[in-house]
Amino acid sequence: MSIIEVNNLIFEYPGKRALNNVSLSINQGDIMALVGPNGAGKTTLLQCIAALATPVSGTITVDGENIADDPRACHRKMGYLPDFFGLYEDLTVYQCLSYMARAHDLPHSQLEDAIKKAARRLKIEDRLHEKAGQLSRGLKQRLAIAQAIVHEPDVLLLDEPASGLDPEARQSLSSLFLELRDQGMTLIVSSHILVELEDYCTDMTIVRDGNIIEHRLVDHPQSEISLLMVSSHDVESLYHFLEQEPGVSQLQKNTSDCQFQYAKDSHEQHQLLKKLLQHDIEVYQFGCIKQNMQDVYLAHVNAEQEPQL
Repeated sequence: MSIIEVNNLIFEYPGKRALNNVSLSINQGDIMALVGPNGAGKTTLLQCIAALATPVSGTITVDGENIADDPRACHRKMGYLPDFFGLYEDLTVYQCLSYMARAHDLPHSQLEDAIKKAARRLKIEDRLHEKAGQLSRGLKQRLAIAQAIVHEPDVLLLDEPASGLDPEARQSLSSLFLELRDQGMTLIVSSHILVELEDYCTDMTIVRDGNIIEHRLVDHPQSEISLLMVSSHDVESLYHFLEQEPGVSQLQKNTSDCQFQYAKDSHEQHQLLKKLLQHDIEVYQFGCIKQNMQDVYLAHVNAEQEPQL
């Protein structure tokens, strides 16, 4: 079920169109990766969804409500972490979380539990009485994320959430995002660290020059079978054999291997390998190559940069 609908969104800065007729649908429980180069429009799109920027035209609905009709009501359903966040540095961690929870109209009776839960999730429960200004860069980042989730929002918008975190903290963050998704929260994460996004994202949307140029599921990457041969004459034999094989498509012959798409299950793959060996074609490696998020992204970038003939 869709929880966020973006329809024909146009946003302009003086002299520049940042979003060009963008439409997007995000289902409840998704973790969508928003990727693209600097200046692509990712942050502007997040700000529009968060009802912090007003587009020229188009609509955004969150849980069926148009955010333009009642932005404040939508804010209660959302958490937002900007790329360049600010903290009240003279307040303690406890006071920062308390302030944010109250700003989202969390009932007083729920404050204490909400603060402790958010602090525990971000592993800053031992810092509750330290001032925000005294924290390290990484701990400030954790506090900012804790502020974004202290009111248990339905939707969480995160712009470069892993910036400033060490590898251990980044791994913990991935686990936290999966935990939040399992509890029904929907997340949109903008980041340049594609390898980490792949650990927890269900969808990927590529933005470039204010346009969405690709949206795809991450859970179902395109797979290929790669066969590496002992010598060049075996590659030639393999290529001619695979040309006649049902289910083989996108066949490519390289110096020492053949790559192709094969829409068959593991049993059929086994049967194919068995037939190759029976035909005395020397196979020394047989396996799947999966495109990760970075492969997909770079393929789109490279395709756009190729000259048009």
